[in-house]
Amino acid sequence: MSKPQTAAKRPPLHLIESEADTLSDLAWGARDRFPNICIMLLDEIGRAKLCKPSNLPDDVVAMSSRVDYIDEGSGTRRSITLVYPNHADAVLGRVSILTPVGAGLIGVKAGHSILWPDRDGRQRQLTVVSVQQNCMAH
Repeated sequence: MSKPQTAAKRPPLHLIESEADTLSDLAWGARDRFPNICIMLLDEIGRAKLCKPSNLPDDVVAMSSRVDYIDEGSGTRRSITLVYPNHADAVLGRVSILTPVGAGLIGVKAGHSILWPDRDGRQRQLTVVSVQQNCMAH
């Protein structure tokens, strides 16, 4: 599997402290099923700037965010909601944090790009266009 950009080249990340803890627990719990994704997610959590929910910039991807992004390689623009695995539903555009796209987008600010491997290990540049917070219907 290809490695993502080095931390020095990746965009800065911001995560809500409580989400970082939950995501770490989730990644450790799923490491046998998704070892590569979990390692990458844990690395991203480790380099993120942690903050309180009220201090998270509105344009940063968090859990339950609606994210418009562009896959720069194909030019495809997608709109997804980033969710925990038990809420994932491709038909509704709900993408699990335990997918390459989900793990790559968490914490990225609108206007920033990240070079991230897809399921086949090919590097893809994902550019976050816009973010809307708390878009998960309960």
